[in-house]
Amino acid sequence: MLNKVVCLVLPGTAPFEFGVVCEVFGVDRSAMGGPALDFQIATADPGPVATSFGFTLQVDNDLSIAADADLIAVPAHLVGGEIIDERYLEVVRAAAARGAWVLSVCTGAFVLAQAGILEGRRATTHWMHADRLAEAHPNIDVDPDVLFVQDGTIVTSAGTASGIDAALHIVRVEHGAAAANVIARRMVVPPQRDGGQAQYIPTPMPENRADSFAEVTEWMLENLDQDLTIDQLARRALMSSRTFARRFRADLGTTPAAWLNRQRILRAQQALEQTDAGLEEVAQLAGFGTAAVMRHHFLKVLQTTPTAYRRAFTCRLDEVMAG
Repeated sequence: MLNKVVCLVLPGTAPFEFGVVCEVFGVDRSAMGGPALDFQIATADPGPVATSFGFTLQVDNDLSIAADADLIAVPAHLVGGEIIDERYLEVVRAAAARGAWVLSVCTGAFVLAQAGILEGRRATTHWMHADRLAEAHPNIDVDPDVLFVQDGTIVTSAGTASGIDAALHIVRVEHGAAAANVIARRMVVPPQRDGGQAQYIPTPMPENRADSFAEVTEWMLENLDQDLTIDQLARRALMSSRTFARRFRADLGTTPAAWLNRQRILRAQQALEQTDAGLEEVAQLAGFGTAAVMRHHFLKVLQTTPTAYRRAFTCRLDEVMAG
């Protein structure tokens, strides 16, 4: 279970991406049902470390504190032709070798690449740097069109705010949807986001949009337990079914059916975590109709069953609240 998180501060670290890691993993939100993690920052040579904007961060911990971390996070940093200090690379390699999570934000992917842990894997970085990463490391399958990629326990994110998406994804996997939602609400961001570089994890929660689909998506969320058809949704949007489907995909990055299915899974996750309702009741509440259909979708999308999900995450939520 994710407990100890260490953020590496390299020379030239970008303040915003560093702040993203601190905000997601470093704030105790246990009073609201969120996780309280052991969060530390570390650098190779303790003391002042220059950021990409010229001011310095005072970092008192050396890299030895990362030896037992459950997650090593590498924020963006200035990228040039320089070779990354081997001491950082060793920390990253050791974490990957013991099966810990390794997260990069934006150009932090170059550290993971130099450490060799992305070889033969799919990864991403900011679209401005994707070609450079691919050229420097031809054995990495660099995808410039996603917000983040998970390959095993290695998660690489695209530019800037996509680090929030990637970090919340790790919290969701380790602590459940309810814990990730607590963090997202406090940060005033969607628990899962679409747009940007076309998110790898499919069909996320909608943002509060001031566009033609805001009213329709809100209505869909309010009526997940109903049998919703494309024709019905198109009529609410005052469009033909064909135009609705095309514009929905263009604006939200997925089909109406896939988006709806993902929202139903999220609704079921929350019900499984936070209520004692039986599986048939949860399935009806989320719009799957039957527990068997819900189980099919859980296995397909989450690679687990509703029963196993409830067992794992209600226990974890109880532990968080007790702590």
